[in-house]
Amino acid sequence: MLRALLLLIALSTSLLAVPNIVIIYADDLGYGDLGCYGHPTIRTPNLDRMAAEGMRFTQFYSAAEVCTPSRAALLTGRYPVRSGMCHDQIRVLRNNSVGGLPQDEVTLAELLKAQGYRTACIGKWHLGVWANDPRHQPVNHGFDFQFGLPHSNDMNPNPGNPKRANALADQKAEYWNSPLYRGMELVERPADQTTLTRRYTEEAVKFITLDKSKPFFLYFPHTFPHTPLFASKNFKGRSPRGLYGDVVEELDWSVGRVIETLRENGLAENTVVVFSSDNGPWLTMGETGGSAGLLREGKGSTWEGGMRVPGIVWWPGRIKPSVCRDVACTMDLFVTFAKLGGAAAPQDRDIDGMDISPLLFGSGRVERSVFCYYRGQRLYAARVGPWKAHFITQPSYGPEKPAVHAVPMLYNIEEDPSESRDVAGQHPDIISRIQSAVEKHRATVKEVPSQLVGTDEVR
Repeated sequence: MLRALLLLIALSTSLLAVPNIVIIYADDLGYGDLGCYGHPTIRTPNLDRMAAEGMRFTQFYSAAEVCTPSRAALLTGRYPVRSGMCHDQIRVLRNNSVGGLPQDEVTLAELLKAQGYRTACIGKWHLGVWANDPRHQPVNHGFDFQFGLPHSNDMNPNPGNPKRANALADQKAEYWNSPLYRGMELVERPADQTTLTRRYTEEAVKFITLDKSKPFFLYFPHTFPHTPLFASKNFKGRSPRGLYGDVVEELDWSVGRVIETLRENGLAENTVVVFSSDNGPWLTMGETGGSAGLLREGKGSTWEGGMRVPGIVWWPGRIKPSVCRDVACTMDLFVTFAKLGGAAAPQDRDIDGMDISPLLFGSGRVERSVFCYYRGQRLYAARVGPWKAHFITQPSYGPEKPAVHAVPMLYNIEEDPSESRDVAGQHPDIISRIQSAVEKHRATVKEVPSQLVGTDEVR
């Protein structure tokens, strides 16, 4: 009897030794779209409280400037150029794509599942269309459960769709035919997009409370605020920022519901929650796109507004209320959470993320040799310390071709986050140092075929 009791205590202790992990990922949310990041009218009380109780990063990055490659990078800890999840012209996987995240890539879900975690992907996948190839279903990449859309909500237009002639006109349900899946089962088509945020949240709450005897990893990539925008009746027409604000405020409600569920079930002190975005705001969508705040440009570009995103980490009792001004990125979550979950990052491949536990727990700094800004398969810019060099520049969308700079443009983005003052002429030594760091990085990158094939439109 005593031996059984000791075994039960040991088992309980081991389960509590690793945290539950929740990653909430918005789609196309800009750096300046939340109250805690300075938006004057969008009301985000739950995210503001999460930031006040946890750590808010001011220099947090996505590893790509559009949807598909950024998600691949988060789940694998690697620049998407290493996995073929990017392309110079075809920006993202589309509904007719046959490619997807390669089977030999190792995801965070796979690492944690091997450690006994329950795993779920609730929301937008966008790493392969399993109706075209079943290998791309999330269950084949470490997830026990999946509920959501296979790709962006604008990729199944109905006949008569205005094709972005008027961004506001796109926000009509009859223009879209998105499929909603639970695993391989088609639940609804067209998906009622006005209910997606609510239904995703309900599924997340069910998953969290399903089995408290095992740790869990919840990957929660929302469909919104990617346009077309849809909000439920409870939120539509409420925000001073219009429909975009309605949608963001409903996302804030969802975050609050997740955290409330953790508190109600006594899980808050053993759960780390991250909130971020896959890339910057889709500025070309006008009123239905977001804001990068003081940052230059948005989604689709390698200017700061395209890749610097909100980053909030919450873990009561472990992460002290603070603002972190050090550089961190979504690829770091792979390494950090694998370690916290008792797993080791794969040793047979290059991993670009870093363990940012010292930042989270206030025990030290993290020395990063270089952060690279890719647009597709080409490296456009790189950052070393406060300095960012642009080797190639190009607007996010439009007919303009890439401009290759014989002398890279240089910005001190800690002093000039808007990238308005090119100081290359004053610091040739710094440019040389960044170029050297880039060459070391490039020496580790092996050319692999792009998986973004079978698409009919650049997006």
